[in-house]
Amino acid sequence: MTVFWKTGPLGVAAATVQQVAFVFISLTVLFPFYYMLVNALKTRDDYAFDRVGFPPDVTFGNFSRLFDETPILTWYLNSVVLTGASVILSVAVAALAAYAFARFEFRGGTLLYRLLISLLVVPPIVLVMPLFVLAVRLGVVNTRAAAVVVYVGILLPFSIFLLTSFFRTIPRELIDAARIDGASTLGILVRIVLPLSAPALVTLAIVNALWVWNELLIALVLLQDEGLRTLQVGVAQFRSRFDVDIPVMMAGLVLASWPAIVAYVVGQRYFTRGLLAGSLRG
Repeated sequence: MTVFWKTGPLGVAAATVQQVAFVFISLTVLFPFYYMLVNALKTRDDYAFDRVGFPPDVTFGNFSRLFDETPILTWYLNSVVLTGASVILSVAVAALAAYAFARFEFRGGTLLYRLLISLLVVPPIVLVMPLFVLAVRLGVVNTRAAAVVVYVGILLPFSIFLLTSFFRTIPRELIDAARIDGASTLGILVRIVLPLSAPALVTLAIVNALWVWNELLIALVLLQDEGLRTLQVGVAQFRSRFDVDIPVMMAGLVLASWPAIVAYVVGQRYFTRGLLAGSLRG
């Protein structure tokens, strides 16, 4: 019966349904990218005539308007600075904490780890108002440092969880051998654990970078100055700035999306290995 299910008519039908479902899901995911790209290359009149089809005459005028009428390069730079600083700090702090949780036994360690993991269920949106009030009282509104600290704090629970799971898969014999050879705790982490954890580190860097790059609400609340706005905040304000000029908005979304797409494509091999590695070994 099992063989018949896999090789007989029922098996062929099941495989066909599965393939159709995969194709449908893929098209559903890819359609927004197609819609965004083709409309970014249309004029306003072409968009009003046909919103889904290919542009009759490809134009890059919408991109030119962005560079001419908005400080989009400044927004890009702000996003790069915030993303880079947040990723570097979150990965570095998470690596130190995860190594302690994975390889050392200390009083309250298990409880502290569980408390950190429990923060994963807290949506960042509920923290916006308390963080804004705190930032106002400390006088750090409109400072990049405040935004970076907030981003790092939000990223740390997941970062520590992922790296702790991965560090526990590294054979203890390697660490014991290095300690016998006289390596310090920090030396073991830097020279042995981190090189072996490259897939997890790349995965974590990509996930954190994508989240910070696409984050809108915290940047909108904490960075209200025009010169400090991130790319996502600037793109979100296109509607009021350009009224209903959808092609210009689509051009802004294209410019905002390609760094995230490139980062994922470049690190895809490490991304998949890093997500699965912690669950393959106990």
